[in-house]
Amino acid sequence: MEKLDACIRNHDKEIEKMCNFHHQGFVDAITELLKVRTDAEKLKVQVTDTNRRFQDAGKEVIVQTEDIIRCRIQQRNITTVIEKLQLCLPVLEMYSKLKEQMSAKRYYSALKTMEQLENVYFPRVSQYRFCQLMIENLPKLREDIKEISMSDLKDFLESIRKHSDKIGGTAMKQAQQQKLFSVILQKQNNVKFGKTIYINNRIPEERNEIVLKPVFEEEDENEEEVLTVQDLVDFSPVYRCLHIYSVLGDEETFENYYRKQRKKQARLVLQPQSNMHETVDGYRRYFTQIVGFFVVEDHILHVTQGLVTRAYTDELWNMALSKIIAVLRAHSSYCTDPDLVLELKNLIVIFADTLQGYGFPVNRLFDLLFEIRDQYNETLLKKWAGVFRDIFEEDNYSPIPIVNEEEYKTVISKFPFQDPDVEKQSFPKKLPMSQSVPHIYIQVKEFIYASLKFSESLHRSSTEVDDMLRKSTNLLLTRTLSSCLLNLIKKPHIGLTELVQIIINTTHLEQACKYLEDFITNITNISQETVHTTRLYGLSTFKDARHAAEGEIYTKLNQKIDEFVQLADYDWTMSEPDGRASGYLMDLINFLRSIFQVFTHLPGKVAQTACMSACQHLSTSLMQMLLDSELKQISMGAVQQFNLDVIQCELFASSEPVPGFQGDTLQLAFIDLRQLLDLFMVWDWSTYLADYGQPASKYLRVNPNTALTLLEKMKDTSKKNNIFAQFRKNDRDKQKLIETVVKQLRSLVNGMSQHT
Repeated sequence: MEKLDACIRNHDKEIEKMCNFHHQGFVDAITELLKVRTDAEKLKVQVTDTNRRFQDAGKEVIVQTEDIIRCRIQQRNITTVIEKLQLCLPVLEMYSKLKEQMSAKRYYSALKTMEQLENVYFPRVSQYRFCQLMIENLPKLREDIKEISMSDLKDFLESIRKHSDKIGGTAMKQAQQQKLFSVILQKQNNVKFGKTIYINNRIPEERNEIVLKPVFEEEDENEEEVLTVQDLVDFSPVYRCLHIYSVLGDEETFENYYRKQRKKQARLVLQPQSNMHETVDGYRRYFTQIVGFFVVEDHILHVTQGLVTRAYTDELWNMALSKIIAVLRAHSSYCTDPDLVLELKNLIVIFADTLQGYGFPVNRLFDLLFEIRDQYNETLLKKWAGVFRDIFEEDNYSPIPIVNEEEYKTVISKFPFQDPDVEKQSFPKKLPMSQSVPHIYIQVKEFIYASLKFSESLHRSSTEVDDMLRKSTNLLLTRTLSSCLLNLIKKPHIGLTELVQIIINTTHLEQACKYLEDFITNITNISQETVHTTRLYGLSTFKDARHAAEGEIYTKLNQKIDEFVQLADYDWTMSEPDGRASGYLMDLINFLRSIFQVFTHLPGKVAQTACMSACQHLSTSLMQMLLDSELKQISMGAVQQFNLDVIQCELFASSEPVPGFQGDTLQLAFIDLRQLLDLFMVWDWSTYLADYGQPASKYLRVNPNTALTLLEKMKDTSKKNNIFAQFRKNDRDKQKLIETVVKQLRSLVNGMSQHT
C-alpha cells in the first residue's frame, strides 16, 4: 500500500507538472476563442444571410433542373421506345407481309414467312403480348393454308378427271402422227434403196383404202402448234400443295391422299359404259381417258420428287392393264361388225404405242390383239358368208358369154382363166364358168386384204403375217366358202343344170388357188418354198364341194326319174299291149338324153357315174313297180306292155348317152328286168328251175322270190279273167302249169330260207 501510495504521489506530481506546463497555452487558447467568438457571430450572420440569398436564387435553378431531369428521362424513354419499336417493326412488317401473302394466295411464301417469324423475329419480341397473340395465330393460319391447298388439289383432281379425255386424245394424236411420220420415212427409204416391203406397218400402195387411216381427226387442220400436257393442264395446285405439305412436314399425308384419290379416279376411268361396244366413239373415249390419266401420272412422276414413284405407277398400270384387258375382251365379244373390230384394233395399237412411249409395258395388249384378231377373222368370215350367198343368189349358173376382146380382157383381169382351146375360138364365145367364179375370186382377194388390215402395226415379222393370212384364207375356203357351197347345193331350187355348172365352177376355183398363193406371196415376200409356209386347202375344199354336188346330181336325177315313174298309168289287167312304149317313159328318156348332153362339160367319170346311177335307179323303180304289194293282179298283156318299156330303156342304154362306157356295160343296169321279163315272155320255167343256181344259167339274175311274187299276181289274174275258160283244155293246162310252178318256186324259196 505504501508503494502504491508512493506511486500515486509520483503520478500526481507528474500530472501537476504537465498541467503547470500547459496551463499557459490553455489560457491563451481560451483568450483567443473569446476573441474569435465575436467574429464567429458576425460570420454566422453573414452566412445565414448568404444562405438565404442563395436559397432564393436556387429556386429557379431547381425548377429548371427538375425540368431538365424530366426531359432527360423522357429522352431516355423515347430512345428506349425507338429501340423497342425498331425491334418490333420488322416483326410487324413480316406479319403484315404474311397477311398480304395469305390474301394473294401465296401460301408457300406465307409458310416461309411464318418460319422466319418463328425462328428469327418472334424470339426478339417474345415478351410482348402482341407477339404471343401472333404466335397463337400461326397454327390456325397453317391449318387454313392446308385446307385451302387441299381444296385446290381437289379442284385440280376434278379438273384433270374432266380433261383426261382431251389430254389422252392429244397424246394419242401426237403418237399417231409420229408413227405416220416414221412410216413415211420408211417408205422413202424403201423407195431410195429400191425395196418393196408390204409388212411391218404397211401394205400395197394400190390398196389405198386399207392404209391405216388417222384414228383422231384434227379439230383445226390449220393448227400447227404441238400441245403438251402442260399446255392443257395447270399443275401449279399440285406443286403448291406438295410444297406446302413439305414445308409443314406432312408430306407423307399429302402423298397418301393424292395416291388414294388417283386410285379412285383410276377405277372410275377404267369402268366402261355399258354400250361402249356399239360405236367406235365409245372405245375412243375409253382409251383417251385412260391415256390422259397415265400421261398426268407420268408428268407428276418426272416433275415432282416422291409424290409418285415408278413402283407406284407400275403397280397402278398393272392393275389398270388387267382391267382394260378384261373390259376389251368382254366388250369386243359383242362386236359383229368387222369394220368396228378393225377400228378397235387401230385404237388399241395407238393406245399401246402412246403408253409405250411413256414407258409403260404393253406386251399384254399386243397379246390381246391376237385374241381379237381371231374374233376379227370370225366376223370377216360371217360377213363374207353373206357376200358369197349374195353372189350365189345373183348367179345365173350359165357360161359367161363373151362378145368381144374387151369383155374377154375384163374377165381375164378379174380371174386368172387360161384355156388354149377357148382362146382359139372366135368371138362371140363362152367361158365355161359362170359369173360367180370371178366374183368369188375377187372376194377372196378382198378377204385377204381385209385380213391383212389387222396385221398392220402388230410388230410381227413377215413370216408370221404370211402365216396369219394363209390360215385365215384357209378358214375362208374350208369353212365359209365350203359351207356356202354345200348349202347352195342342198337348196331345193338348184336343179341339175345348176349343179353341173357348180361342179365346173369349183374346178376353175380350185385351179385358181395357186394364183391366190402367189398373191399372198407377193404381199408378204415370203416364198412358198419356205419350210413352214402354210399351203391353201383349196383342193380339198372344192373337191368336197364337187363330191357333194355330184351326190346331189345323183339324188336329184333319181328324184326326177321318180317323178316321171309316178306318172306311169299301167292297165295291169289289159289283155293285149298297146304296141308302143308308154308315154311317161318316152318323156323320161328324152329328159335323160337332154340332161346327159349337159353332162358333157363334166369330168368323164362324173357323167358316166350319173348315167349308170340313173339307169340303175330306173331299173330298180320299174322292178319295184312290178313287185308293189298294192298291185294284186298282172295280166300277160300288161307284162308285154311293160316289156316294151324295158326295151326302150335298153335301147337308150345302148345308144351311149354318155361316152366312155365299154361294151354293154350300161345295158347291164337292166339285166335283172330283162331276164325276169324274158322268163315270163317265153314261159321257160323248166329251164329256169333246172338251171337255177348254175353259173351258166340263162336266168341267173332272176330271184325265185321275185319270180314267185310276180307269178302269183299273174295266177290271180288268170283265175279272175278265166272263170269260164276252165272248161277249155288249154286254159286248164296253163292254170295247172302256173300252180305247179308256184309250188316249185315256193319249195325253192323255203329251201333257201332253211339253208340260210
